[in-house]
Amino acid sequence: MVDFISLVEQFQDAFIAKYTNRLLPCHLNALHAIRRCRTADSGELRVRCTECGQAEWRPLSCGYRSCPKCQNHEASQWLDRQQAKLLPVPYFMVTFTLPYKLRPLAWQFQEKIYAILFACTISTLKDFGLNPKHLGADMGMTAVLHTQTRRLDYHPHIHVIVPGGGVDKLRRQWKKVKGKYLFNEFALARVFRGRFLAALNQADLTIPVGAPPKWVVNCTHVGNGLPALKYLSQYLYRGVISEKNILSCRDGEVTFSYIESKSGQKCTRTLKGEDFLWQVLQHVLPRGFRRVRDYGFLHGNAKHLLSLVQLILRVMFESIPPRPRPVFRCPCCKAMMQITAFRRPAWMSG
Repeated sequence: MVDFISLVEQFQDAFIAKYTNRLLPCHLNALHAIRRCRTADSGELRVRCTECGQAEWRPLSCGYRSCPKCQNHEASQWLDRQQAKLLPVPYFMVTFTLPYKLRPLAWQFQEKIYAILFACTISTLKDFGLNPKHLGADMGMTAVLHTQTRRLDYHPHIHVIVPGGGVDKLRRQWKKVKGKYLFNEFALARVFRGRFLAALNQADLTIPVGAPPKWVVNCTHVGNGLPALKYLSQYLYRGVISEKNILSCRDGEVTFSYIESKSGQKCTRTLKGEDFLWQVLQHVLPRGFRRVRDYGFLHGNAKHLLSLVQLILRVMFESIPPRPRPVFRCPCCKAMMQITAFRRPAWMSG
């Protein structure tokens, strides 16, 4: 395993020199935050052992959402919240993908295109669910934007986790999906394509020449939903690659591993150090853009409706205590250490 910060320090100058014309403010902000992560430049805490009295200063993490070292607690909290919403129904993962010809446009107008991608994805699924021929009910959905392949190439797509059922508000009843089939993938793709291209025209964005007539939507049964949520939680708050997958750095080249989606086999890819940094940092989202969103009866404002659905489906409510943050442990006796002081980083002083 190779420390990501050491790669930033080693290849930052070459990276900026090579990609300066493509870098956005969010990329530079991520680069600077990651470089100072767990150093005095992120601030320090004075901690003291409750048993032996050992005291020392501990550096803080940067807290940046694309840092591979940070946000593990936030990812765990999100998974706890989603797990509390699970229903005893079949779950589906529906993936809406932008075609290759539209990816340069998405890169150039990220915030606009990502917003359109969310809107068209959700409206397509919502209308299919409301159609009496399919389900005839309002569905709940959790949508997550990914911009990367497992090889870390730029590939914008949205995964949507969908419980197999919905609420018929007129009849005040729950309707469930029958079997392990949700909607026809090809029909979803046709509607999604039409809405997306119409939204581009409305936003005064030019549709690229050669946009394919057929787009791809994948709809898969994923059991009780928990495995799919665990998979998505890996990329919500900790960047697009884990440090354990960075295998080596030799002769200016970085090698990392990934699981090939079709074969399930472990593969490796080797890139120049500056190119590896680009493959990682190009997936930093515009500032303030939300990667994950809940809809329908899973939305944060629909807690009462979700509670009624859980009662109808006889969900056993379990009290889930708040997940505690990891505590500092004494290097001498392993007892818990208490925080006694905070020191701001030098760049924040004055």
